[in-house]
Amino acid sequence: MNGSNGDTADGHQTARAGAVGGPGPRTRPAAPARTTKGGRVRMTGKQRREQLLEIGRSVFAERGYDGTSVEEIAERAGVSKPVVYEHFGGKEGLYAVVVDREMQLLLDMVTGALTGGHSRELLEQAAFALMDYIDTSTDGFKILVRDSPVAQATGTFASLISDIATQVEDILGLEFKARGFDARLAPMYSQMLVGMVALTGQWWLEVRKPGKAEVAAHLVNLAWHGLEGMERHPKLVGDRQQ
Repeated sequence: MNGSNGDTADGHQTARAGAVGGPGPRTRPAAPARTTKGGRVRMTGKQRREQLLEIGRSVFAERGYDGTSVEEIAERAGVSKPVVYEHFGGKEGLYAVVVDREMQLLLDMVTGALTGGHSRELLEQAAFALMDYIDTSTDGFKILVRDSPVAQATGTFASLISDIATQVEDILGLEFKARGFDARLAPMYSQMLVGMVALTGQWWLEVRKPGKAEVAAHLVNLAWHGLEGMERHPKLVGDRQQ
């Protein structure tokens, strides 16, 4: 039901207005959470949905999709299981919303960081944006890099990387043209560059050393000087040629 009702399943107030979608022209602002005589917080449907999303995000990051249960999410939220089903239809629905939100957040951070300047500076901006996301949204990054049946349906980390690579594709295309390279190869090279940063970010998430700025500098060093020394028609030097 995607949060169209309030907490009717656990005896809380119904709050259809503001549970889903944007407010209409006459819709009042969402009512604040209220406390019952017993000290229990009553939430509107929208507030409960947000709470379940935050708790679900934390549990999915901690235990993975398979290790997470509706029971644990409901227990941490202080509600009954039917409330989770009412808002999301079950664990898969909740997970899908969490993944979609994280993917959009990361994509927005990367696209917002590309503010222009020299090509090398743009490369730095993209690298920093990915590192910033890993640093500030660690739980979200852990969720995105894990595989699950739901992730395959709603968007894998690989597909997200592809979306981000598209943002830098035009930048590389212009650089390729200026240097006399085949601009049709820019999409492939953008996938390589963004994938390199993402995988390095996975490693850095565990070790946290060196610092974020230093990691970004080394990433850009490898990528930029690799681009500078590129051959127009690269060939393999080993025995295998296909």
